[in-house]
This record gives sequence, C-alpha cells and structure tokens, in this order.
Amino acid sequence: MIAPRLSAVDPATPALSPERQELRAAAEGFEAIMIRRMLESARASSFAEDAPLTGGGLKQFQKMRDEHFAEVASQSGAFGFARSIEEQLAQFVDGKG
Repeated sequence: MIAPRLSAVDPATPALSPERQELRAAAEGFEAIMIRRMLESARASSFAEDAPLTGGGLKQFQKMRDEHFAEVASQSGAFGFARSIEEQLAQFVDGKG
C-alpha cells in the first residue's frame, strides 16, 4: 500500500513560504486534473454501456468518485506529478531561476 504524503499533515515538511504553498496547491490541482482526464479516458473506452443498471445516475456517481479519487491521489503524492511540477517550478518562485 502506498503511504500518503499529505503536505498539510506531514511534520517532516518544512514551513513553506506563501508562494511555495500556492505553487504546491497549483501543482496538486494540475495533477488532479491529469488524473481525472486519465480516468475519464479509461472509462470512455469501457464496453459496459450494454450492461444493466447503467444510466445517468451511475455516470454521475462515477464522475463524482473519479473527482474525489483524483483529489486524494494528487494530495497523497501517489502519482508524483505534483511533486515533479513543484520541483521544476520552485526554482522560479525561490528566485534561483
């Protein structure tokens, strides 16, 4: 199982400047968007349309579940996109670039 690395609760995370906090939130948001799109694409290729109990309610539930999963996954660092994006852009926020 992947251990969650939530930045808000991780005591090993040093205090971040407001700019870095905004950068981290933006990177996590971007990762969540990427994960949602991946799930959406995977679901679009599903052949379950002919299965019973499919319809608008099920599709809405799946969309809400995918959105929640994407948010949790991006905050936990499970995919690592947000951390990579943050590290790449931090050099510009911290004045190193």
